Amino acid sequence: MNQRTKYWNVDKIVDGLEDYPQVHEAAAIVRNNGLIAFPTETVYGLGGNGLVDETVEKIYTAKGRPSDNPLILHVADRVQLNELVAEIPLMAEALMEAFWPGPLTIVFPKKPGVAMRASAGLDTVAIRMPDHPLALALIRAAQLPIAAPSANLSGRPSPTTAQHVLEDLDGRIDGVLDGGPTGIGVESTVVDITGDVPMILRPGGVTAEQIVEITGEVAIDPGILGEEAAPKSPGMKYRHYAPKGEMWLVRGENPAQMTQRVRELARAAADEGKKVGILATEESVHSYDGGHTVVPCGERSDLISVARRLYDVLRQFDQAGVDVIFAETFPESGVGAAIMNRLAKAAGNRYL
Repeated sequence: MNQRTKYWNVDKIVDGLEDYPQVHEAAAIVRNNGLIAFPTETVYGLGGNGLVDETVEKIYTAKGRPSDNPLILHVADRVQLNELVAEIPLMAEALMEAFWPGPLTIVFPKKPGVAMRASAGLDTVAIRMPDHPLALALIRAAQLPIAAPSANLSGRPSPTTAQHVLEDLDGRIDGVLDGGPTGIGVESTVVDITGDVPMILRPGGVTAEQIVEITGEVAIDPGILGEEAAPKSPGMKYRHYAPKGEMWLVRGENPAQMTQRVRELARAAADEGKKVGILATEESVHSYDGGHTVVPCGERSDLISVARRLYDVLRQFDQAGVDVIFAETFPESGVGAAIMNRLAKAAGNRYL
């Protein structure tokens, strides 16, 4: 590991975590405008001072991230939130009551003082309160809002372990707080409350169905499917989460039909001399021919397990050096909407 990137293993999640020396050291680096990767309940974030443009620019540079792709500011309490936003509508109050701390990012009208680079020049700012003791301890110890996209090179699968972070960013950032594997595995849902109807800009750990229970209605931003508009949220515009091999998503009217089609495609690609990867489920993993790199991504009957393993599986295909990946697809309800959004981005919207 490059000596410029410090590593701390925080293996105890206890009260008073912000008093741990390694958390203090990491927080001091953040206050001094350095970059620290840290775990949240969704994925590992790459954190820096969200009030300083020069620090936010370092985040973009470390990730190789396009400059019109806004970041999310992470807060630990209501005081920090009030310092960032110009208005908190009743709709936002209800959503925060239901889902904070947790995997929901809310887009608010912003106050002056938020780094322009963090909001990509927009008059709004995306904020969430993470549901992870180590993340909250770091934010409290730093005593400032932390801007934090996922801690990976731009376009790569997001990191769900500290090792994933080091694979991409070792030597490019100042330190990594290792709090173990993340729990949810896909990023937060981003919802814009600046209009009359809450609008999902990115599906994630909180489902549309859950939001509707609180607000009564929800819209889906067409930018999730297209690339024309300036993005108001991370994950809307560019190819993301992509493995190195060419990836194809395989649709089928039922799981058995889909498995059969994947087998045919894999056999044809192997006959062309390609090394084949197959993204399967626990239910289907034994249905495929030998000779391919077949990796189960959780259970089709439990899509939460699929979300939790998704990015790790994509990285396993890179480690195996596959040329082409054929991925089973999933129902787009509940957390399945987030899974399919990430798979579509990873595959560059290539379907079979």
